[in-house]
Amino acid sequence: MSTDTAIKDILGELAALEDPRMREVNERHGDDHGVNLSHLRSLAKRLKTQHDLALQLWTTGNTAARLLATLVCRPKAFSAAELDAMIRDISAPKLLDWFIVNVVKPGRHAEELRLRWKDGSDLVGRAGWALTTDRVVRNARDLDLDALLDQIETEMKQAPEQKQWTMNHCLAEIGIRHPQHRKRAIAIGERLKVHIDYPASPGCTPPYAPMWIAEMVRRREETPAR
Repeated sequence: MSTDTAIKDILGELAALEDPRMREVNERHGDDHGVNLSHLRSLAKRLKTQHDLALQLWTTGNTAARLLATLVCRPKAFSAAELDAMIRDISAPKLLDWFIVNVVKPGRHAEELRLRWKDGSDLVGRAGWALTTDRVVRNARDLDLDALLDQIETEMKQAPEQKQWTMNHCLAEIGIRHPQHRKRAIAIGERLKVHIDYPASPGCTPPYAPMWIAEMVRRREETPAR
């Protein structure tokens, strides 16, 4: 089967999986597809890793096809320049998040791109701060947390919504994971009041950083060390 035939067949499968009601819900969040993500993962599992196919799926510009591409590509095969070009052609938040988790993080250029993208606007900036938050959580060695807090304090209030979300997440994780910076992280959250009125379902932790930090610290202190 040729790649062109395979692409046509896959796009047909994705079209058959399209649910108008799901698309309507997704479009409220800026995502232009209506494919159940569990079904999409099942399709990826059947296809397995096929990097050339992933590249062809990406070139379609179809968001569902691009989500699938992130699952069947070979992350370490991409250069930093290729990843930088790809992210600047992303307009859907869900695709951006899958691109970061499935392609950039397992690849070879996450730190280089974190630094390149962190000061970008909107979705590019969202990506840079998502990678920064991952560093805060997993490996904060050599990170200047004071400088990150300075930047958050100066820029987060005016940041575009998509970028602001991950900056706020980074602020919360600094406060949760690094006790020496907790007091300042809480103070920044209290002063900026980002997401202070964000609705949270019962039992869920609100994204307002001071409450988020307090709740997660409480849970960590109540959980016995193993």
